[in-house]
Amino acid sequence: MTFPRLLAIGSIIVCTAVGWFILGSSVLVRSGVSLNNCGPAVTGGWGPVMVQPHPVTYYNSPGSADGRHLIQPSKSDVTVDLRYEPKKKGLLWYRTYLVDFRGEYSVQNPTQITQTIYVRFEFPGADASYSDFSFAIDGKPSTGNNKTAEGITDAVTLVPGASAKFVVAYKSRGTERWGYTFGNTSRIQNFRLAMTMDFSDFDFPAGTGSATERTRTAKGWAFVWSYPDVINAQPIAMGMPSVANPGPVASRMSFFAPVSLLFFFSVLVLMGMVWRVSLHPMNYFFLAAGCFAFQLLFAYLVDLIPLALAFAISAAVSLALVCGYLLAVTGRRFAQLGALAQFAYMILFSYSFFFDGLTGLTITIGAIVTLALLMAATARVNWAEKFGSKTVLRGVPPPIPSVTG
Repeated sequence: MTFPRLLAIGSIIVCTAVGWFILGSSVLVRSGVSLNNCGPAVTGGWGPVMVQPHPVTYYNSPGSADGRHLIQPSKSDVTVDLRYEPKKKGLLWYRTYLVDFRGEYSVQNPTQITQTIYVRFEFPGADASYSDFSFAIDGKPSTGNNKTAEGITDAVTLVPGASAKFVVAYKSRGTERWGYTFGNTSRIQNFRLAMTMDFSDFDFPAGTGSATERTRTAKGWAFVWSYPDVINAQPIAMGMPSVANPGPVASRMSFFAPVSLLFFFSVLVLMGMVWRVSLHPMNYFFLAAGCFAFQLLFAYLVDLIPLALAFAISAAVSLALVCGYLLAVTGRRFAQLGALAQFAYMILFSYSFFFDGLTGLTITIGAIVTLALLMAATARVNWAEKFGSKTVLRGVPPPIPSVTG
C-alpha cells in the first residue's frame, strides 16, 4: 500500500460523504414539506392536542369582584380511555389517538341560603369533533349551548348544604397528547382520575404530575391520579408513544454513513495488507457506490412501504452488491470478511437510528471492538515493509549470513 493509493481511497470517502450529505439534506427538505402540507391536514381532519379543563362552578355574589364566587366540586371522579392509532402522511408519522372521557362531579351549596349554582364545562379542543356527548345535572340533560368554542353553562338550584351531581361524557380524537388541567384553581379536593390505555410506552410530559398508582394490564397500563387534598395540583397529561419517522431516520442515516464507510474501508485496507490482497482505488470506488446504494434506496422506499421492510430490502441490495463484487474480485475468504464488516458498520450502525439515544453508544462500542480486533490481527505486521516503496525495498542489501563454526 502506497501513500498515493491511500490518498485516492480517502478522496473516494470524501466524495461519497458529499453525496450522502446531499441525499440527507434532500430528505430533510422532503420531510419539512410533508410536515407543512400534511400536518394541518392531519390536525384538521383528525383532531388537535387535547387539554380538558376542570369544570368551573360558582354562584352569583354581589360582594365579589366580578359578581361571582367560585367554588370547587366537592368530589370529582374522572375516567379516561386512550387508544393509540398513529397515522402516516408522507415521510412522517403523526401520533393520533381516540379518547373516551367520562367525568362525574358533585357540587354542594356551601352557603346558608338557597343558591343557584352554575356549572361551566369547556371542551378540550374547539376544533375537535365529539360523538356520544352528554351533559346532565342530577340525571337531567342540559339544554344549554353546545358550541365547542363557547363551552356549556347550566345551573341548578340548591338549598343550604344540598348537593347535585353532574356528569359529562364524550368520545373524540386528538394528536400528540391528552391532558387535564386545573386552571387557576389553587386547591383540589377529593379528585380522582383513572386512565387506561392500550399502549406500553407512556410519557408524562414536562410540567405534569406523575400518576399516584400504576398497574400493568394485558394491553398497556392503568394509571390513577388521586388528589385527596392538594394545593397547587399539577396538571395531568399523557403523551402518545414516539414513532420512528421515516424522514428523520433516513436523513440521520445518510449524515452518519461516512463514519460507517470509514470503518469499513479501514478494515478492508488493513486486512488486505495482512492477507496480501491488493485492491485498486477503482475497486474501492465501486464498493463505496454499493454502500451508497443502501441509503439511496432506503430514502425513496420509505415513501411507499413500511419502515422496517424498506430497511431490510435496502440492506439486502447493498450487501448483495458489495459482497458479490468482492467475491468476484478477491475470492471467498476476503468477501466473507467484507460481508461481516459491511453488516457490522453499515447495517447495524444504521439500524441503531431506529432507537433514540443509542446511536452514539453503538458507534463507540463498534469503534472499540474494531480497534481491538485490528490490533490483535496486525500486532506482528512489519508496517515499514507494508508501507515502504518498492524502490526503497530493492535498495536494501540482503542480510549478512551468520557464520557457524
